[in-house]
Amino acid sequence: MTRLWDKGAPLDDRVLNYTAGEDYALDERLVRHDVRASIAHAEMLNAQKLLSSEDLETIRSGLAALGDEHARGLWHIELTDEDGQTALERRLTERIGAAGGRVHLGRSRNDQVLTAIRLYLREAIDELSAGAANVADALDRLAARESNTVLPGYTHMQQAMPSSVPLWAGGFAAEVRDDAENLRHIQVRAGKSPLGSAAGYGTPGLPIDREATRAKLGYTVTQEPVTAVQLSRGKAEAQLLFEITLLMQDLGRFAADTLLFYTQEFGFLELPEAFTTGSSIMPQKRNPDVFELIRGRSASAQACLTEALSICAKLPSGYQRDLQLLKFPLFRGIDLAVQTLDILPPAIDAMRFRPERIKLDPAIHAAEEANRLVVTEGIPFREAYKRVAAKLKS
Repeated sequence: MTRLWDKGAPLDDRVLNYTAGEDYALDERLVRHDVRASIAHAEMLNAQKLLSSEDLETIRSGLAALGDEHARGLWHIELTDEDGQTALERRLTERIGAAGGRVHLGRSRNDQVLTAIRLYLREAIDELSAGAANVADALDRLAARESNTVLPGYTHMQQAMPSSVPLWAGGFAAEVRDDAENLRHIQVRAGKSPLGSAAGYGTPGLPIDREATRAKLGYTVTQEPVTAVQLSRGKAEAQLLFEITLLMQDLGRFAADTLLFYTQEFGFLELPEAFTTGSSIMPQKRNPDVFELIRGRSASAQACLTEALSICAKLPSGYQRDLQLLKFPLFRGIDLAVQTLDILPPAIDAMRFRPERIKLDPAIHAAEEANRLVVTEGIPFREAYKRVAAKLKS
């Protein structure tokens, strides 16, 4: 197997196994983005008279066919390929001959893979933002369905003030919509085109047109100067994982409330069998596993963020192979968030409260009574507070 950087000397298999690691498998999700970016790059080379029109058509049709075949599962990236970029170029050259070796002119694997990652991130951000909005909509439906259901509001795990399902669900809906909005802000970093920065120092001697590829790929701006590209590695990734962490914490807190309300001691709500699992030993039990895993996966999201931040900490400028390791926490964080956002709306739609089981402590109206005394008698709040407290003790 000849890799893009091979110069004839054999590579120890242990080196390949260690350096490629799981990267070749992770690159599977980037193939279609790499195909798109490679076609845009070839079109730019042609416009700059660095690639013949005949070679462009051959490259374009060859890449399109390979992308379609990969999407249909007809080929996969192999360990011996090392990464998705090598796999694509190797197959392209095998299929169309020498023209396949012309497509790499004016780029490096460094800007090639980052271009594909950012194209992928832009789609992922839209998917996550839309998923968060769907969860908020499900919470709104819950609030409307249970519009007359009262709840105790808790502080310090004690009944504190009167609340309701609309207030409870509405608070989470507002925060999840805030998460969706902040996810969209990441498009600023993900919208910078790295293509043409090559290994981090541009393409000396080649009249490439970075603006042309930026426009073809739908990026907002061309990232300048070229040295900023490698310095920016990990920032969009960490920013996305940070917002995923905040989102998953909101969903984890919602899940924690749900789990508490579902206990036999509370019994505030019921979940259908379709969204609970059974016990292997206790015939009577139904387990709210979905909500337990949502609660637990907020920790997984934070771990992905910590890993991504730690990989980039104190790296020198320029490309370093450490940056390859960003893919695993990035993809894992995105996947667990997407899966959670997918299952939560139907789970919320399946929730039903049991008003007959919800009992409010009569003292829960104490703060309201103190406020009433201030308004009706004009006394200081502290005096009203003491009066109500004394009355409750008597």
